[in-house]
Amino acid sequence: MSTTIALFGANGTIGSRILNEALQRGHQVTAVVRDPAKITAGHPNLTVTKGDVLDPASVAAVAKGQDVVISAVGGGDGPGHLATIKPAAESLVAGLRTLGDAAPRLISVGGAGSLRTPDGKQVWDAEGLPEFLLQIMHAHGDALDHYRTVSDVRWTNLSPANIIEPGERTGGYRTATEDLITDDEGNSRISAEDYAVAVLDEVERPRHIGERFTVGY
Repeated sequence: MSTTIALFGANGTIGSRILNEALQRGHQVTAVVRDPAKITAGHPNLTVTKGDVLDPASVAAVAKGQDVVISAVGGGDGPGHLATIKPAAESLVAGLRTLGDAAPRLISVGGAGSLRTPDGKQVWDAEGLPEFLLQIMHAHGDALDHYRTVSDVRWTNLSPANIIEPGERTGGYRTATEDLITDDEGNSRISAEDYAVAVLDEVERPRHIGERFTVGY
């Protein structure tokens, strides 16, 4: 069954893979970007429109009539994430609230920093992490904290493994809610392609409304 999806951040590393996965599955996607010229892909199920994730009115305008809104926005460097990720979460929620009961579900790309590690700490507690990475992690943590105050919008936040990078689409992954997923060697990773698979699996079969979950190998 085809789903209508509004996708913010469709031209990023993760967003572009979510876009491709959604189109391959036959969904109708509206890519919402600041500069539509940057989306060069053509597809009969793809519409490209200009929008601003930091403007609740813009969010509401593109979300109206959609089944799902996906936010894959990033902020580039650490300060960019701090200036973008939580404000985007606040704007997305505010915009969707104006649509009332007709508001689509929201799935947002999260971060790994707040996940629990096997020693009972959190990923961002590790020693020696560079400041820019800590800023990115805490930006996503602040956004998640905001989502957790929301009960009138159907939201899902998906944290990747500790390492997410372009790679192979295997279609396989494991899930957890608050604990970092690691393999037998203690590595925590997921390809951006399989992360996109997990996002679209959640679109098609909702299992985590009102909570954060994570994926990894």
